[in-house]
Amino acid sequence: MLRLAARARENACAPYSGFKVGGAILTKSGRVFTGINVESASYGLTCCAERVALFKALSEGEREFEAIAVVAQMPGGPMPCGACRQLLIEYAPEAILVVADANALEKYRKFTVSELLPFAFKDFRILAGNCSTDLS
Repeated sequence: MLRLAARARENACAPYSGFKVGGAILTKSGRVFTGINVESASYGLTCCAERVALFKALSEGEREFEAIAVVAQMPGGPMPCGACRQLLIEYAPEAILVVADANALEKYRKFTVSELLPFAFKDFRILAGNCSTDLS
């Protein structure tokens, strides 16, 4: 997984930051989808590698995930941003996250997705049921 993420990283579109990230997600059916970060001049439109990999898998009908790998050139490897953590907790809550420096894949770190986002906001429909809609 880390090697696939590192290979994907080579295609990252990071013309503004130069910070290239590669991701790979393993489904329970055994398929692997890779992703890269894609930057925009309007930074809010930028998409992270792990989200791209997740979106590709979801668009192909996958709904159960085993692991996610994220690789960038930085000591200890890159950690997912808040937006990525939110999507991972919603769509891959049981998955293992593995991060590594592109220059030292053998020195990886592992986390559960739940460890990354404790007390996560998981389902608006459930939470909305606890709120009063009486505005009178």
